[in-house]
Amino acid sequence: MWSLLIAFCLCGAMAGSEDRPCVVIVVGASGTPEYASEFRRWADQWTAAAEKAGAESIRIGLDQPVGGTDRDRLSTVVREKAQAAVREPVWIVLIGHGTYDGREAKFNLRGPDVSDLELAQWLEQAQRPVVVLDCASASAPFLNRLSGENRIVVTATKSGHETNSARFGQYLAEAIADPQADLDKDGQVSLLEAFLTASHRVEEYYKTRSQLATEHALLDDNGDRLGTPADWFRGVRATRRAKDGAALDGLRAHQLHLILSERERAIPAEVRRHRDQIERSIAALRDQKARLAEEEYYDRLEKLMVELGRLYRDARAGAP
Repeated sequence: MWSLLIAFCLCGAMAGSEDRPCVVIVVGASGTPEYASEFRRWADQWTAAAEKAGAESIRIGLDQPVGGTDRDRLSTVVREKAQAAVREPVWIVLIGHGTYDGREAKFNLRGPDVSDLELAQWLEQAQRPVVVLDCASASAPFLNRLSGENRIVVTATKSGHETNSARFGQYLAEAIADPQADLDKDGQVSLLEAFLTASHRVEEYYKTRSQLATEHALLDDNGDRLGTPADWFRGVRATRRAKDGAALDGLRAHQLHLILSERERAIPAEVRRHRDQIERSIAALRDQKARLAEEEYYDRLEKLMVELGRLYRDARAGAP
């Protein structure tokens, strides 16, 4: 066990310098000076969060394009970063406006736009986890198109027909590094917690103005192309289920943190991945509870809980 822990620690040390998240911050065509100012502020908040996380950050759409359009640069960056042979995710944050014509959704860039189909094609050869946060209006079709294994997709709307400018991007940019968004009080904000916090703040935005909400964010992290809204969650667990019994979203998004707590950083990356896998196995077992004999369910649950407990024990014992 000690040799295993030493190997984990060495892997973690190597990953610290080579394997780190990448945050691609894309600011689209603003349309008006007011939106331009807002979008830049949200992008700056993401840049600050990435810096605090020790992540690589790339900004597209804020400076004058050189040697091509914003779409050209986005295509190059997405392909390069998604295909990198590393374990940490690439985050693609889309800030701006979107459109939907009933067949194809687009994110509006300066110059040529990018469609949901095009972004999906650029990500086809992805080798690392991918997080797409589409904070634009009419963004829901991006979830349907991009959903898949080893991916988390968040959209500001539940339909391509929600075409009014969206406020979700503002609140998500604020929440990702906001201690008040730490719903389970573990010292860090997961992507799920940021999604839930931003969604609730959007709801409050419309309520305080006595306006009908024109945006309803969705989260998909299980690859079923359906998405789950924030009001299906109690705390950080989804408590409602689709009529067809589709699997619930949220677990993988709650395991993902851009800015890790000191306690989390002290755990080697490989140990964290092993822990996350055990937690996913426990969640999958709970979903099967109604179909299993009571004795079998608790026997399998006990084995997983013991394995998880040993992992934490050994990690603490090997910590400096």
